Amino acid sequence: MTSLLCITLFSLTLAGIVHSQLTGTPGSYAVKVITQLGANVTLPCHLPQKSRSFFSVGIRVKWTKLAYDEALNEDVLLSMGFHKKTYGSFEGRVFLQELDSDDASLVITDVSMDDSGTYRCEIINGMVDTILDIGLEVQSGLTDGVVFPYSPPLGRYSFNFDEAAQACLEQDAVVATFDHLFEAWKEGLDWCNAGWLEDGTVQYPITKPRGPCGGANISPGLRTYGRRDKYLSRFDVFCFASALKGRFYWLTQPDRLNFDEAVQACFDDGAEIAKVGHMFAAWKLEGYDRCDAGWLADGSVRYPISRPRRNCSPTEAAVRFVGFPDKQENLYGVYCFRPEP
Repeated sequence: MTSLLCITLFSLTLAGIVHSQLTGTPGSYAVKVITQLGANVTLPCHLPQKSRSFFSVGIRVKWTKLAYDEALNEDVLLSMGFHKKTYGSFEGRVFLQELDSDDASLVITDVSMDDSGTYRCEIINGMVDTILDIGLEVQSGLTDGVVFPYSPPLGRYSFNFDEAAQACLEQDAVVATFDHLFEAWKEGLDWCNAGWLEDGTVQYPITKPRGPCGGANISPGLRTYGRRDKYLSRFDVFCFASALKGRFYWLTQPDRLNFDEAVQACFDDGAEIAKVGHMFAAWKLEGYDRCDAGWLADGSVRYPISRPRRNCSPTEAAVRFVGFPDKQENLYGVYCFRPEP
């Protein structure tokens, strides 16, 4: 409801903006729209009031997502009369709203963090051309999620950017933004391994400065390696998991299980083996606490402690990581997840 209200207010503001020829870069825009991760959003764009009498059927509408390097701009949608084409990651997810004859507003469905940025709307009809830049901010506050570091069974610093993004998706999460990591750091996250963020930078949060983690005499904060090559550079990743839409639980079993048996046991209970994102969300957002190590879907063994105590996690609340043991030889319990219907 809040997002819809924000969009409505921005649309009303836009109605008073006359034709403009902008040469702005990302971050320089006439209108800003704020939405939530996973929602549908409308980026408003109309022919200015004084020019609407010139609006014709042969109008050409082009939407582009801007980059700091113009050569990296992304085509989003092109419309010429009845012919419309969408491009790249936007294919099948975007369309023109077309509520009336002068409306070139763009609807983006199933918004992701990657959709954040500046979009350019161009209306070209041969007599009066309109160019408008619109900023889109996708939010997913930490009140509704949790940041967690992730590395694969191969060991630390094994992901390029695309592999990191896929790893987060496989754990029912997305790559964290800078704001996510900054808020998590303020809440006490301290992690000495560098990881990818959504903007292509590599950073890590330090609350207790020490020699191996950027230096003992440097103030606490986010240490950064800056932007790295997304294809060649390899690091860990910081993922962001939203609040659970289902039930995370420990499956009570008479015997410990190998990995395949654990997967089957959850299936037999009408659920699936839980993912790392499920455990972190249950631990952080629901206060889930259990001192039993159990299998998760990625083949790791972990357990969540919300009440630190001896023999579990004596010094801090944390999701404790046992490792990636041999899936056939090692026996543990299992954590399951039953999605909402």
